[in-house]
Amino acid sequence: MQRLAGKVALVAGATRAAGRGIAVELGAAGATVYVTGRSTRARRSEMDRPETIEDTAELVDKAGGRGIAVPVDHLDSEQVRELVARIEREQGALHILVNDIWGQHGEPEWGKTVWESDLDSGLRLLQLGVNTHIITAHHALPLLLKTPGGLVIEMTDGTAEYNADTYRVSFFYDVAKGAVGRVAFALAHELEQYDATAVLLTPGWLRSEAMLEGFGVREENWRDATEQVPHFAISESPSYVGRAVAALAADPDVRRWHGKSTSSGELAQIYGFTDLDGSRPDAWRYIAEVESAGKPADTTGYR
Repeated sequence: MQRLAGKVALVAGATRAAGRGIAVELGAAGATVYVTGRSTRARRSEMDRPETIEDTAELVDKAGGRGIAVPVDHLDSEQVRELVARIEREQGALHILVNDIWGQHGEPEWGKTVWESDLDSGLRLLQLGVNTHIITAHHALPLLLKTPGGLVIEMTDGTAEYNADTYRVSFFYDVAKGAVGRVAFALAHELEQYDATAVLLTPGWLRSEAMLEGFGVREENWRDATEQVPHFAISESPSYVGRAVAALAADPDVRRWHGKSTSSGELAQIYGFTDLDGSRPDAWRYIAEVESAGKPADTTGYR
């Protein structure tokens, strides 16, 4: 169903993983989707992976939407300003903004304190994971607010409730993911007087390209990885969170989510969409009730 026909979306950070899944599912719902990132067929970002924004745009087209790939470094204010000016010039409006920029470079320093971490690497992580969201919101929101009913989705890892009580594996990762939650909170406060909605959204354990590669599996046989990590049984494809975004964008009562933190698993129960395999994994409830509780892996009742 072309529920989003005529809508214009910007998915900032759509090269791979959740951003790609979101862009494709918005396209499947009929939207015109601007997909941005630093990895193109001509040049890779510091992540040095093969996925490109051109590939994502083509997937959007195949899904039934219109994908427009625009190389953008979202740390460069002028590039983002030019991107938004182009969207206004070409489309006249922006209805959906998804801030999914991350860009982890190198090997994550999991489990390291602030004094054990490489300072330059940690500060770079904060730039890529937080500053980009702020710069993009600064330039894109004036255009989005010109049309009533705009939707802003800030993407992070972990619900606000989970992140408030849980140390997220290293100092800089913890700070980055928590900061995006505050970005969403602040945007909700500032958009209160406007006809626009700001939401904080997290996928569950995402089967990104890098995650599958790390486990030596593909989407077709991902369950083989549960032999290495049993709790991977609760994982989800990028399409799942993409369908969550599409459901929010098509909801005429989306304002009920304003200022709230939610997850792909929670939204699936409400809107009725499924993952690619027809299941509805509820990862953050599983993590709290099974994995963190030290129970053996068992997704019964959770997908």
